[in-house]
Amino acid sequence: MSTNLLAMVALLPIVVALVLMVGLRWGAAKAMSLAWLTCALTAIFVWHLPLLYVSALSLQGIISAISVLIIVFGALLILHTLQYSGAMETIQYGMQNISKDMRIQAIIIGYMFCAFIEGAAGFGTPAALAAPLLLALGFPPLAAAVLCLSLNSFPVTFGAVGTPIMTGFGASLQSLIERAVTGGIFPSATHCLETIGHVVALMHIPMIFFLPIFMLGFITRYFGPNRSWKDGFAAWKFCIFSAIAFGIPFLLIAWLMGPEMPSMVGGLIGLSIIMFGAKRGFCVPKDVWTFGKTSQWEKDWSGNITFDDQRELKPQMSQWMAWLPYVLIGIILVTTRVDFFPLKTLFNRYGVIFFDDIFGYKDVDEGSLKLLYLPGTIPFMLISILTIFMHRIPLKKVAKAWTETFSKMKTATISLCASVALVKIFQGSGNFTNPDLIVQLAAEGVDTNILSMPRAMAEAIGSFVGPLWPMIASYVGGLGSLITGSNTVSNILFGQFQWDMAELQNISRIIILSAQGAGGAMGNMVCIHNIVAVCAVLGLSNREGDILKRTFWPFLLYGISVGFMAYILIAIGYVTF
Repeated sequence: MSTNLLAMVALLPIVVALVLMVGLRWGAAKAMSLAWLTCALTAIFVWHLPLLYVSALSLQGIISAISVLIIVFGALLILHTLQYSGAMETIQYGMQNISKDMRIQAIIIGYMFCAFIEGAAGFGTPAALAAPLLLALGFPPLAAAVLCLSLNSFPVTFGAVGTPIMTGFGASLQSLIERAVTGGIFPSATHCLETIGHVVALMHIPMIFFLPIFMLGFITRYFGPNRSWKDGFAAWKFCIFSAIAFGIPFLLIAWLMGPEMPSMVGGLIGLSIIMFGAKRGFCVPKDVWTFGKTSQWEKDWSGNITFDDQRELKPQMSQWMAWLPYVLIGIILVTTRVDFFPLKTLFNRYGVIFFDDIFGYKDVDEGSLKLLYLPGTIPFMLISILTIFMHRIPLKKVAKAWTETFSKMKTATISLCASVALVKIFQGSGNFTNPDLIVQLAAEGVDTNILSMPRAMAEAIGSFVGPLWPMIASYVGGLGSLITGSNTVSNILFGQFQWDMAELQNISRIIILSAQGAGGAMGNMVCIHNIVAVCAVLGLSNREGDILKRTFWPFLLYGISVGFMAYILIAIGYVTF
């Protein structure tokens, strides 16, 4: 079967998911279950993979989904615990004292707070924490989801202390980078990866400045009382101020210290600066903008988690005590993710459940389920429990918080298990590298030279666009994130393919790899399993398609920006290799 035909067949599960969720407005639980079934049947009847092997890949996906579900559960538990302790009302009261303008609140939390958490933890944690905080401040749930998913894009390349670059490209390009080092092109493999970090930071700069302005206009146009782009654009000065506060340390750290810390340090410094500025009205619009009363919202903006905007807000405790759980979460995330501290090694060594060679297939494993290292357990669940004592929450309210959290997990569990199972079938459908697995599958009559589903799609796109590849490269990275739910895995999947495409077009490999890294970050906006997770914490069951329809536009815009940056850098010969 030709590559183009394979690509069209491989696209079927994604088309099924998009048509059902966006076109027919099915919930992700039903849509992704049917998309998984389509993918499994395609793998069996077109790729001719054994039923037991496809089952092993699906089980691998379910095990992987458990990690995400634990994060979602922990984020929900934090939200409900702080609701019942009175901390959320206190935070609302305090944030209104910094600025009652919800455009400013959106930048403080959706931009800066998300960037810091992304830099420290990654893996869907930022939106799961920040979106409920915006909800508590009076944002429509649908608007909170769109904001957090869209603004948490440029930090993702350097998220989870540089994992997408150091592990993503480091794993997929190891032999190619070693060859470049041996040839004297780079002094070391680390230097090559750091160079990718330098270039991708530059590619993000235009959208670091423009995306916040665009998103505020987008939100006020589709969720504001006046339905006006102008209302959001009126806060452009504060957006520029915020972009400078974040962008300068982001770029300097990427250039001077490497890929591990730009988002974390940029977010922390930026958050401190803009909160100080907002409190003093620096660059803040004179008029105060809000979403208006909930009674005036359109019905489809809300979910099943609500906050009463009719009563007068009163602090139930000090601001320090209300924010203390989030402060502790930030401290624990940093001390357990940065190599300098011993906790990272300890948490990766203990409380680990291993899954190897599922159903006897070599290399079909989830590696391990790191219960202590998952943000859902430590710090989310741990801090939720400590908050009971810090905020002196009555046991009756504690029971309600846990009960509500469990009740909201059903839909997310089905959706995530189906979507991640689909991802694992995609990844395991071809381009086999493990010699033992190749022998096993060959003995079962499998063509072990066949392209995997994502590789077939990428090669078909590459053959079609030709010299326009710099404009398209980021969208391949975005496709990888949409499919896999991870910038890191997108870089692993498509890193070598992007290298090969750059060689074929005789253009800079580093610049094209950087476009891949930026694309994997912008893919966070449309990543189905991130959307499912955000819907779960905001009570937006079966609304995934509505979110995807809205985040598609900033995703498209971001790719155009990255494409132009790639062309400019290639044209001036910024990096020749």
